[in-house]
Amino acid sequence: TVECGVPHIGETIQLAHGGGGRRMGQLIEQLIRPALRRSLEAAPWVKDTRHDSAALDIDTGKLALTSDSYVVSPLFFPGGDIGRLAVCGTLNDLAMAGARPRALTLSLILEEGLPLETLRRVLDSAGTAAQTAGVPIVSGDTKVVERGKADGLFINTSGVGERSEQWIHPASIQPGDAVMLLGDVGRHGVAILCARQTLHLESPVESDCRSLWPDVEALLAANVELHCLRDCTRGGLASACLELAGECGLSFCLEETFIPVTPGVQSAAELLGLDPLYIACE
Repeated sequence: TVECGVPHIGETIQLAHGGGGRRMGQLIEQLIRPALRRSLEAAPWVKDTRHDSAALDIDTGKLALTSDSYVVSPLFFPGGDIGRLAVCGTLNDLAMAGARPRALTLSLILEEGLPLETLRRVLDSAGTAAQTAGVPIVSGDTKVVERGKADGLFINTSGVGERSEQWIHPASIQPGDAVMLLGDVGRHGVAILCARQTLHLESPVESDCRSLWPDVEALLAANVELHCLRDCTRGGLASACLELAGECGLSFCLEETFIPVTPGVQSAAELLGLDPLYIACE
C-alpha cells in the first residue's frame, strides 16, 4: 500500500516531515503552500517562488528589510493566533519605517506530535492575514524538532518593503514633537495573559493584532510630517518611549489621562498588579 506523506486531520507532525525528503515535500505542497498561495494571487511584482530565493520585480531603490520570530503560548488567543501575529507583526515593523510592505517569508519550527489540524488553522490564519493586507508570502522554511523542544510551534518571518521619501527614524525626533497613539494600550498582553491563565473577565479583552500600514499610509498621504514610529509590543508604551528617549537623547512627557485604556484592560491590570503602560500592544 502507498502511505500518504501528510497525515490526515487528527494526526500529527512526524520528525520525517522536517527531513528534507518526500514527506517534507508533501507537507509543503499539500498543506503549507496551498494555505499561503492566496496572498500571491494579486502580487504581480512576484516573479517566481520555486527557487531557494523568491524573485521580486520592484522598481524602487528605497527598501526596508526586517525579520522577527514569534513564540507565544497559547497558540490561539482571543482576537488572534500565532499565525496572524507573525504576519501582522512583520508588516508593522515595516510600517514603522514608513515602508509599504511588498513581500514576506514565513518559516516554521514544528514540534513532533503537533496536531495537523492545529498547523492547518495557523497557516490558514497567516494566509488570510497576508491576503487581507495585500502582501504575498513568497518563501519560507520548515524544520521539525523532537517532542518537548518547541512548545508546539514557532514561526520566523521576514519582510521587505518600499520606503517612503520621509526619513522615519529615532534620530529624526525633535524637541516639541507630539506623541500620537493609533489606539488604546495593553489589550494584546492582557488577552494573552487571560488565555494563558484561564481568567474570565466581566469585560472580555481581545488582542488588537492587526496591520498598521493602512494607518501609516493615510498619514503619509495626508502629508503629516512623521519623525519616528514605533510599535509598542513587548514592554508596552512606556518601554517604547524609554527606548526612544535613550536613542534620541531627549525626554518624553506622557499625560496618563490622555492615554486610552479599556475597562477590561484596566480591571485585568489591577487584578494582576500590572501597569497598563507596560503591557504589550500589537
